[in-house]
Amino acid sequence: MGRPKGGKNREWSKEEKLEVINYFFSGHTHKETCAHFRIVRDQLRTWLNRYNEQGIEGLQNKRKPGNPLSKYSRRKELTELEQLEYENMLLRIENERLKKGYTEEDAIIAKLSIRNMR
Repeated sequence: MGRPKGGKNREWSKEEKLEVINYFFSGHTHKETCAHFRIVRDQLRTWLNRYNEQGIEGLQNKRKPGNPLSKYSRRKELTELEQLEYENMLLRIENERLKKGYTEEDAIIAKLSIRNMR
């Protein structure tokens, strides 16, 4: 079944997960539910466990941390406020690096050494 190579994982909303769970609770087996919604058994089991422990709120997708700079660096034009926020983030990152005792050059050297180890 799986996704095509290089494809993205499907993201299910809380309502869609609840629909799957209601389908299961309406008398269908694990196998029937998984086949109907094209999901794997472990995924269904995870949703059922979360639903049983936390209720509907347990089905809510969790925010992934990600890179806060990416929302600014991928855009061609930024408003003045966004540009100031971007510069502020860069300065905060540089400040944290200096507090930890390493510079931009140290970070580049570390990345290169990791690549060479592979």
